[in-house]
Amino acid sequence: MPTLSERYEDIAGHRLRIVGAFDPDDAEIRSQTPLLIFNGIGASAGLLRPLMERLNVPSFTFDLPGVGASKASRIPRRMRDLARLASQVLDNLGIQQCHIMGISWGGGLAQQFARQYPQRIQRLVLAATCTGQLMVPPMPSVMLRMMTPLRYLSASHFVKIAGDIYGGDFRHDPERAKEHAKHMTPPSMAGYLSQLYALAGWTSLFWLHEIKAPALVMAGTDDPIIPIVNAHILAKGLANGRLNTYDCGHLFMLTRADQVARDIDAFLNEG
Repeated sequence: MPTLSERYEDIAGHRLRIVGAFDPDDAEIRSQTPLLIFNGIGASAGLLRPLMERLNVPSFTFDLPGVGASKASRIPRRMRDLARLASQVLDNLGIQQCHIMGISWGGGLAQQFARQYPQRIQRLVLAATCTGQLMVPPMPSVMLRMMTPLRYLSASHFVKIAGDIYGGDFRHDPERAKEHAKHMTPPSMAGYLSQLYALAGWTSLFWLHEIKAPALVMAGTDDPIIPIVNAHILAKGLANGRLNTYDCGHLFMLTRADQVARDIDAFLNEG
């Protein structure tokens, strides 16, 4: 398994925590194209450790302002502003090009980054995500539970609702939900609301075809948050998209981490 490190960088007026197996001071690692991962709404960098530890490609992520160990921004940002911040993170680390992966809410940011900075991205991975506000929506009960960060603030509440909102293994394995809850760091209310604000009114549906980078769309077959039909829309709408599905729910990248890591490594090492 790769060794994951943690560092803090002062970027564009923010002190951001960066976690991953990418060391910009390691010449051997710098010779490879790293994978930058954008996480889901309210989710801290630490939740991606099980996946990053399994990847052979150097990978890293960072806590957005107000999430995990990064302080909240005084001014809320739109998706284009967060994509600019991600580009500044790459500049600060001395990275010219990278692969991009977006999970759930982070998939929207990944699509925005790919459109905004096509020269900086080689390959794109979109997991458990959709085209934004114009999508096939989840059930209203799921949407209501996703509107607040309560699941991050109360472990007992998370265990109670995990099966309903995440589906898959969480439906019948409360121990898995309890274990997942141990690694969650609650976002600030300002950080959570700022991510909701960034996504409000945002959609990639009308320009998705403009993304030319090879793209792998990954989806769980039992995902209450992002119904799987959205993955088919993404894969068909992208200029060079393909679809992989997994017999699990919204968090298949953690519950099926070994297979997901193998598929990502294989895709990023093509051609």
